[in-house]
Formats: sequence, structure tokens, C-alpha cells
Amino acid sequence: MADLLSELNQQQKTAVAVPPGPVLVLAGPGSGKTRVLTFRVAYLIAAMGIPAYQILAVTFTNKAAREMEGRVAALLGGKADGLWLGTFHSICGRILRREAAYLPIDHNYVIFDSDDQVSLVKRVIKEKRINNKDYRPTQVLAKISQAKNDLMGPDEFPIFSTRDETIKVIYKAYQEYLEASNAMDFDDMLLYTARLLEQHPEVRQKYAQRFRHILVDEFQDTNQAQYTLLYYLASQHKNIFVVGDEDQSIYRWRGADYHNVERFMKDFPEAKKILLEQNYRSTQTILNAAVAVINENTNRTEKKLFSDRGSGEEIVIYEAGDDYDEASYVVDTISRQLLLGQAKESDFAIMYRTNAQSRLLEDAFRRANMNYRLVGAQRFYGRREVRDVIAFMRLIYNPQDEVSLARVINVPPRGIGSVTLENLQEIARQHGLSTGDALLLLGSESGKEMETALGRSATRLIPFGRMLADWRVQLSRVPLTTLFDQVMLDTGYELYIKDDGGEDEDRWANVLGLRQVLLEYEDQGLAEFLEAMALVADQDTLPDTLDAPTLMTLHTAKGLEFPQVFIIGLDEHYLPHSRSRDDPEEMAEERRLFYVGLTRAKNRLFLIRARRRRSPYGSYESMQPSRFLEDIPVDLIRGRITRSYEQVDAYELNAIRWNQTYGPPKSSHQKSAPPAAPMQQFFPEMRVSHPVYGEGVVRKSRLEYGDETVEVYFEGLGLKALVASMSSLEVLGD
Repeated sequence: MADLLSELNQQQKTAVAVPPGPVLVLAGPGSGKTRVLTFRVAYLIAAMGIPAYQILAVTFTNKAAREMEGRVAALLGGKADGLWLGTFHSICGRILRREAAYLPIDHNYVIFDSDDQVSLVKRVIKEKRINNKDYRPTQVLAKISQAKNDLMGPDEFPIFSTRDETIKVIYKAYQEYLEASNAMDFDDMLLYTARLLEQHPEVRQKYAQRFRHILVDEFQDTNQAQYTLLYYLASQHKNIFVVGDEDQSIYRWRGADYHNVERFMKDFPEAKKILLEQNYRSTQTILNAAVAVINENTNRTEKKLFSDRGSGEEIVIYEAGDDYDEASYVVDTISRQLLLGQAKESDFAIMYRTNAQSRLLEDAFRRANMNYRLVGAQRFYGRREVRDVIAFMRLIYNPQDEVSLARVINVPPRGIGSVTLENLQEIARQHGLSTGDALLLLGSESGKEMETALGRSATRLIPFGRMLADWRVQLSRVPLTTLFDQVMLDTGYELYIKDDGGEDEDRWANVLGLRQVLLEYEDQGLAEFLEAMALVADQDTLPDTLDAPTLMTLHTAKGLEFPQVFIIGLDEHYLPHSRSRDDPEEMAEERRLFYVGLTRAKNRLFLIRARRRRSPYGSYESMQPSRFLEDIPVDLIRGRITRSYEQVDAYELNAIRWNQTYGPPKSSHQKSAPPAAPMQQFFPEMRVSHPVYGEGVVRKSRLEYGDETVEVYFEGLGLKALVASMSSLEVLGD
């Protein structure tokens, strides 16, 4: 171990070799936290003699788990058999299948992913005759998820309004459907495990005794349920080693609570706190900018990030004329570097606040005939044909899975419409059966009574019931890929896909790609395959080697790094997002999100905003620079941001653009004369009418870009910034 420790800096050595007990490691970005976690596991086994099976290491992504597992194996020469290493959900899955006797479902449960959850909530809303415009499934699910993360089931769901009462009704029915389907969602995995440890001392003792050492990655991203289960798992030995950074807590919207860092110090007052401040990723200029931004936040541990990589290049700030110019600037800058041989395609990442901001970038890359890689869009496992096949396999494994049955019972079409399915569901309820079990019974000799009750519908249902029964028999007799092939053959799915038009060959190739994945699980079984498919994340689908510029949201960029990073959309209402304006906690998280983006860059960083952006209705809206840009010291940047409104013509924009990126042009040109200044037409308190927004009141007006920009307050819509010449505004009389 002395040789291993010699590879670490002093702060890392202190963390890796710290004596047993509770430990909090606050690791700045790029400071080697994965390295510290990996070496700590190796140190426990090799230097302290802890058996690998008595160690639990928890990560947030499968990719991080695979990386840690490979590093530990390399350090110990493969002597880590029995180590429990995985994501929170995968660890919970292992515990729950072993302790299913304590659960309202059995060990053959399936995991409903986000699409399954939406389908189920839609079904509940429809059955309860609730207005789906007032109660959108995704919004209802967000409330349910928040409750589960706070360890509240349907009965504990808090009521503060009539809306909460309705959501509670939906939550209760949703949970009943999950249990009837022998299924759980992602949040259930955490909730069930936390409650299991909390309410059953014998189970808590079993696992708390087994795991003598617990290590946790990205601790700042844990929610209440995750913190609770960690607390109980560490209740026996109290050897819990957590690594995190409050400054990189960016998942509040899905329940993450950086205050868990404070709770940890309160619950484990004897805990040692260790800082990792040496950065191995970025230049000092990038780090200084990031520190200047994050230091504006409170309730955090201050860290002095430093790098041995030198100061590096200045940060380029570019102010685009509009959002189209913003996208073009990014693509042109990348194209020029590639043309000059200054970089390769995989060096670049373009980051933004929301997925919708990728559209203009994609258009610009296509116009330039350049490849790009989009992360976080429709994933392979989210494609229709892939989800169809997974649904078939889930139904074979668990016939109680109502969502999968509803998805594939008429795929390919076999004449089973919604009325037929509803009849089957009603007959199943009358017999006290799940729909899948009723279908299996219908296909057997014992289903004559049910066949009579269904009438003509039975003739369309029986063949599928018999196929399902046959597949379930084969499940225990043949390899998974053989079963897969039989399902495809029996259903005629290949012909169905290839007759569907469009990209039929590509879609069938996706199905065959899933077969290849299934092949990897033949020794483990269908349960492990289905669990892996449910828990796969966007970052898990990102290849280890990239061959094109990568487009991604700032949230997806967490944990990644690139030689050159562009962050676009640095305007108020975009970053920080508009919904954070009146919430100090949300605003602090937006600042942390920007900090995460800044610290993804290794060598060069480009920060880009647009003076105006086109609205969905075709008019332009004026933008204000992001407040976060003002926090970056001017001696770290090249470029400028317009603080006051002024007239800038096309030539000046191009000159600024060239100068900010490549330095002053080698030759000068005569600047064209600016257009004549426009006359102001709109004044504060004027009542106006807009063809889309309706009637409103002018709050302010200003002249810019050779036009008049008018800020109008519309009742129910809020404040809109409109360009007068393009918005068809009309002045209303008194």
C-alpha cells in the first residue's frame, strides 16, 4: 500500500488512510474523488484486512460503478470478490429481492420506468374522471416522487389544498395499481428499503452488521430516503466514508438535498472533515472564474481550488446578436479549429440549461454538414421498438404487469382494441385476477366460463393468451435469446417493423441490438436483465470514446470533462432559469449548475449569450445578460457584455465576434453607416393589443437594434418583451 499511496497528493493520502469512523470528504471538481474512493476500498482490503464482502460502495450511475469496479480490480489484482458496489437503486434491488417477504409484492417484481409511470397515472386520471389538463401526469408524478423521497406514502401525503386532496387520491390508486402489477417505481426502491431498515430491527441488524465499511459517492445528491437508509446501514459500525461537494448539488428538483452534509455532521459529530482542493482537470483561469461565481453562494464550505496546469487561456465571452447567431458562432468556432488542425471533433462539448436549446445548434451543425452527438435525447432504450420487446419480456416474467400487457396485447395488431381490453379487465376483476392471469386462464382448458363471459372478444384474446402461456413455460427451459427469437417469430414482429415504413431497417437493427444485450445476461437471468434495462441512465449510454462534438444539458454534464466547453444561453430566464427568480434556494442551485458547467472545461471555455431570442410566436424578445457573468473577474476574460442598450449593426457584430475569438483582424475595413434611428411609438401605461397574447399594458419601451423593444404585461401571462415592427402591437384607445 505504500507504493499505492505514493501516487496520491497529501490531501488524498489523508483521506485514503484515515482511521475507521465517520468521514466527510469535500472534494472540489476534478480533485480525484473517484480515485480517493477507489484507493480507500483497496486500502481497506489490502492494508486493514477488511474482507471485500463486508464493504458496501454506493454510486449514482452505473458508469461510475463500472469505473470504480475496474480500478479496484486493477489495484488489487482482482482480489475484491464479494464487494457490494453499485448504484443506490441496484443495491436496493439486491436487498429487496432478498427480503421480499416484508414487502407488499413478491421477489419477481418488475420496475416501472418513467414512461410506464406516466402511462399508469394517465390510466388512473382517466378512471377517476379527473381533468387531465388540470392534473398533468408528469406534474402529478413529480409530487408523488417528492413524497416518496421524503418517505411519505399515500396515507402520509400532506394536504394543504383541494389540489393536494386530488393528488392524494391519484397517488393512492397509482400505488394500488403498482402493487397489483407486482411492480415498483424507482422511488419505491428507495422508500421500501429505507422503511425496511427503519421498521424491522432484525433486517436492519442483518445488514448493518454485515457492512463494516460503507462508502458513498456524490453524497451531496442524496435525498431523504437515501440518507435514511445510509444512516441505518451505518448504525452498527459507524464506519461511513462519504465524498461530495455542496457546490455541485444540482438535483434539488428530484429530491436531492445538500443539507444532508449538515445532517451528517450532526448525526455523526465525531466525523472527520477532509478537503480535496487540488484540481487535475482545469487551468487556473477556469478555476478562478468558477470560484468567483460559487463564492456568491452561502451555506457552503469554502474551498481554494488550485491547479499545477498553469493559468491557461482567457475565457472567451461572446455576445451574439440573436439565438441563430449564437448557434452559428459555436459551429463556426469549432469548424475553424478543425480546419486548422488545432483540435479534434471529440474535444468539444456544448452545454445548455434545457433540452429545447439544442434545436438551433443541431440545425447549425447540419447546415455545416458536421457530425454531432446528442446526449439525453431519445435513448436507445427509449425507442418504441426496443420498449415493445422489453414489454414482451417483462410480461413473460411477470404476467401481473398491467402496463406491459396494455402495451403489447395488440402489437402487432391482432384486433384487440380498447373495448376488448376493458372487457377483459372487468372480467378479471370479477374473478379476483390480474388481467394477465385472466388472459393465461382464458388460453387454458379451465377458461371456458371466462370465454363464455367475453363472447366474441374471446376469439381474439385466446391466441395471445396461449402464446403467453407457452413463452412462460419456455422461460425456465431455454436460453433467453432463444425465448426472444420465439417471441419475435410468434408475433411476426420483424415483418410488422419492416412494414411500418420509414426507417424500418434501422428499427429492426435496434431490436437485434437489444438481442445482443440480452445475450450478456443469459447466465444471470431475465430478472437481472429487466432490472438493468429499467435503471439505465443517459450517462450510461454515453460511449467511452466520442467521435463528434457533444451536445448536452448542464445536468447531464455532471461528472464529465472536455478539452473545450461552450456554455450557451447565458441570459436571465435561461440561466438562471426564470422559475428561480423568486426562490433563493432555486437561485443558489442555478449558480451551482453554472459552476458545474464551468468546471467541466479542461483547456478552453466559451461563454455565450444572445441579445435577443425568437419567441415561439415569431417575435423577438430582448434578453438581459445572466447575472452570473458579472461575477467573473474581467482580467480572466476576453470579450465584452453589453450592459447598456445600444445600436449594433451586422458589421460590428461580426468584428466583435472575430476579435473575441481570434484576436484583432489583420486588415481594417470602413464601417458602414448605421441606419437612421427609429422613432418611439409606445410609452409606459399605454394599453395595447397583441394577436396572440391579447390585451396588455406597456411597462417600458426602448430603442435598440434599429427597432423599438416594448415590455408589455399581459394578464395571466406575465411580462413579455416584443419587437414593435414584428409583433403587430396595436395601441388601444382609453
